[in-house]
Amino acid sequence: MVMNKQAVAAELQTLLREPVKTDAPMSRLTTWNIGGPADFLVYPSSEDELAAVLVYLAAQHIPWLVIGNGSNLLVGDLGLRGVVIKMGEPFAGAQWRGLTVEASAGLLVGALALEAAERGAAGLEFARGIPGSVGGAVRMNAGAYGGFIGQFVTAIHAVDYEGQKLMLTREQIEFGYRDSSLFRLPAIISRVILALDPGDREQSLAKIKEYQQKRSLSQPLEFPSCGSVFRNPANDYAGRLIQLAGLQGLQIGGVAVSQKHGNFFINMGGATAADARELIAEVQRQVYEYSGIHLEPEVKMVGEFGGAADESENSAGQ
Repeated sequence: MVMNKQAVAAELQTLLREPVKTDAPMSRLTTWNIGGPADFLVYPSSEDELAAVLVYLAAQHIPWLVIGNGSNLLVGDLGLRGVVIKMGEPFAGAQWRGLTVEASAGLLVGALALEAAERGAAGLEFARGIPGSVGGAVRMNAGAYGGFIGQFVTAIHAVDYEGQKLMLTREQIEFGYRDSSLFRLPAIISRVILALDPGDREQSLAKIKEYQQKRSLSQPLEFPSCGSVFRNPANDYAGRLIQLAGLQGLQIGGVAVSQKHGNFFINMGGATAADARELIAEVQRQVYEYSGIHLEPEVKMVGEFGGAADESENSAGQ
């Protein structure tokens, strides 16, 4: 894509309060700390600004990617062409009405889980250790320890790719394992309404502490990672299959399969996207040879890797 960066940045800036950044390193915006530069990085301050940006990008045929906390994301070493829309601080609030909360899409789901527990609202304790944002968590129906965020969603607000605001009720959304119909919705989630269960503050905080202790024992939280690399296959666990195939500790370049958890690939320092993608492919190959099961990546690969590129146009990563 050929464009006048200075002109595009200036035009985008007329739509936004926050400064438009150019050649922004995605390694600073992903939990894996991997990724080349994005042509442009923008931080909408409201749904109206988000809508204006989407209308402009559509008119100019400029590709874009929306991100929240940057977990479950592998950005190519050559970066991303087009615009990265970051759901940042202006989209990180929550308004409570009893056990019902309207949470903005950029709020960390772990922060929401802790606030819910402090308020005596139960159900989200499992989410305290999930590194993603509310928008991304709802879109992929994030879960852990038998709980899923989709079970508490009553409605979502979004801005579609043509800049129109919309709302969907729970009856209009289908949730499945690490999936929802929101993946097929041509819109960016801006707010989510959840109805939680009545609970006890001390019990909820104790449950969060228990889950955090389990995570610290079983997950390599001291290293950058994208979270789970693969979806769990039916009636099994990706981490178990990787462990049985003897692949824990396998390393390519700066990325290694964690010794703590087979489904976590950690950045040992200086890791590249090429390292990560090669390790993903090698683990897939060896697990298939061992078990006959093809592991499906949960991590989303976007941008340019050199030689082959993954499309990022009109992609709502969140």
